[in-house]
Order: sequence, then structure tokens, then C-alpha cells
Amino acid sequence: MSRAFVTIVALALAAACGSRPPDEGGYVSGIASARAAKDAAFRAAGSPVPPAVRDKFLPLAYFPIDPSYAVPAAFREDPPAARQRVQIQTSTHETRLMDRMGTLEFTLQGQALRLAAFVEVGESPDHLWVPFTDLTTGKDTYRAGRYLEIQRSASGIYVVDFNLAFSPYCYYNATYDCPYPPKENRLPVAIRAGEKVR
Repeated sequence: MSRAFVTIVALALAAACGSRPPDEGGYVSGIASARAAKDAAFRAAGSPVPPAVRDKFLPLAYFPIDPSYAVPAAFREDPPAARQRVQIQTSTHETRLMDRMGTLEFTLQGQALRLAAFVEVGESPDHLWVPFTDLTTGKDTYRAGRYLEIQRSASGIYVVDFNLAFSPYCYYNATYDCPYPPKENRLPVAIRAGEKVR
């Protein structure tokens, strides 16, 4: 994948990331702009979506933007001495080596929930990878789960924003090697936010 493509998508997501703005209209328009920019990037050179199927997948399908799915979270970091290094199965029957960095704890729909956050071995610890499944998985959303990417926060203030949840690239292209969410990240609620399947 080209560096230019990765940069475009990263900038689009960065525009919508962070703590929820006080102006709900600004939040919604920011998410909508990020989605439009991602669609444009996915039509460009280096896209994970093969040209032959772009009309099938693009524009990407999403649940309506709902600010109630952007919730504050506490990040309980695992002490370095106790940090687990785990092998996570992938869509191509391989494994990826990940460091389990800690747990994001939050309340959604009146339920206390938690998601483990990971960093792939050798990658920057500044970005947490948070894969998950929920009660929409295999129905309204991709059967192998979805991902969140969350920037590490020096302030300790985190927001888990499911409006930014996205399908792994293997949804569009089976040649990609996509790690599956671990068992501990199976949420017992329906997350009707973020990317869905057509």
C-alpha cells in the first residue's frame, strides 16, 4: 500500500478523532467529512479495494452517525512487567504477535464494558489497536469483526468512538492478512455505529 494512501486515510480519521466536541453539529460534520475522504482515498491508487469491485463496496456503508456511541473511557494500562505478548489468529491462518497494552473501560447503553487494547510487536506504542465483535457481527457488520484505532493520550483522557469503527481490509480483499478480535473483546451489545456491510 502506498504511503500517500495511508497518509490520506490517517488524516481523514484524525479529523474526527479525539474527545467529543461540545458542538454536536460539528462532531457529526467532522465524522461525515472523514467518511467522504476515506471513500475518495479508497478510489485512488493503492486502495485496498480492487478496481473490479469498487462499485460494489463504494461508497462504504455506515450506520447513521450517533454521538451517543462516543463515550469517555479509562485506560487501565498493564504494568510493563506483567504485559502479555499474545499470538492472534488472522484471516489467512497465520498469527500476529501483539503486546496487550491494557484495557479500555467505559459505559455504553447503561452497561459497563471493557476492551483490551493491543500494539503489534515492532509497531509504535502511540497507537492502540482495538478489535472487537458485537451483536451485529455477521449480520449488519463484517463477520470477522471490526477495528478501532485510538491514539495514546498523554492526558489520560480517552474516548471510545464507535462511529469510527471500521472493517478490516480483508472484507474488501481476501489477500489481506487481518487479525481476528480475541475472545475477551466480544461485546454483549449491538454496536449500531461505524462501518457496516452492504
